[in-house]
Amino acid sequence: MREALFKKQNLEKWKEIEEDSRTDNPDLLSQRYIELTDDLAYSKTFYPESPTTSYLNGLTSTFFNRIYANKKEKRNRFVLFWKEELPYLFYNSQKELAYSFIIFFVSCVIGIISTLNDDTFVRLILGDDYVDMTMENIAKGNPTGVYNSQSEISMFFAITINNIKVAFTEFVGGVTGSLLTIFALFRNGVMLGTFQTMFFQKNVGLPSVLAIWIHGTLEISAIVIAGCAGLVMGNSLLFPKTFSRLESFKRGARQGLKIAIGLVPVFIAAGFLESFITRKTLPPVMSCLIIGGSAIFMIWYFVLYPIQLHRKYSENEQ
Repeated sequence: MREALFKKQNLEKWKEIEEDSRTDNPDLLSQRYIELTDDLAYSKTFYPESPTTSYLNGLTSTFFNRIYANKKEKRNRFVLFWKEELPYLFYNSQKELAYSFIIFFVSCVIGIISTLNDDTFVRLILGDDYVDMTMENIAKGNPTGVYNSQSEISMFFAITINNIKVAFTEFVGGVTGSLLTIFALFRNGVMLGTFQTMFFQKNVGLPSVLAIWIHGTLEISAIVIAGCAGLVMGNSLLFPKTFSRLESFKRGARQGLKIAIGLVPVFIAAGFLESFITRKTLPPVMSCLIIGGSAIFMIWYFVLYPIQLHRKYSENEQ
């Protein structure tokens, strides 16, 4: 993009940002700072010696000094990431999140239909050893006995590390233009549909749901969101818009990485529930409360709150 066009597209926004530099609203300061750093990075890449770059550098420094004026505000940078920056990323990634959910949901349906129509499909997907172990547990009256197979601590670390690995695999898959991300979503979706259908076929569907989804609500939601991170990076590579392909990819990779990192606490919480809570026989009401609470949190933080945050920013800019 030529520098004149870059300035023309952003000049009005920069004037508004310059006016906002005098605000005491920390949320607005943080949001404006994020916008400026993106524009400054682009300007440094393509117009390193330009007055535009000098102007943006000075304006960015102003916001930096306002945000990080003292140690207390500096410590709040961690809080701002979870409170403002990460949710706002999801507002800008709604399309990718919807695509990720659709791919995963359709894959689950494929797993369900395939399992219902082919007796050998469940073993093909889950493996003979796992199916045989599950059948033995069902015969013993403990269909989710697999969650008692090792100590809580070792299970917590193994499951959490594996889930984080799955999430970052989906994110890194975006470098292939989202092909590996889509494959990972498809694979996990088919496995979930197959896994859950196996229990319903053995008439232990409801007990399995009340146990498995104690941790599965957070875990599966996070896997879908990790797919969103990969799609964000993949789309930035395939559809650079007005940026060069490299610059667009850098932006998408940075955004997707923040989303993937933001999922780590969710996987830690899911690992804790799976290792310490799922193995226990809880009253159905308690299971429903945990499952429902987890679902409400995921929908609020990753879907509803970003929309509320965007409206708040829009009102502040008026």
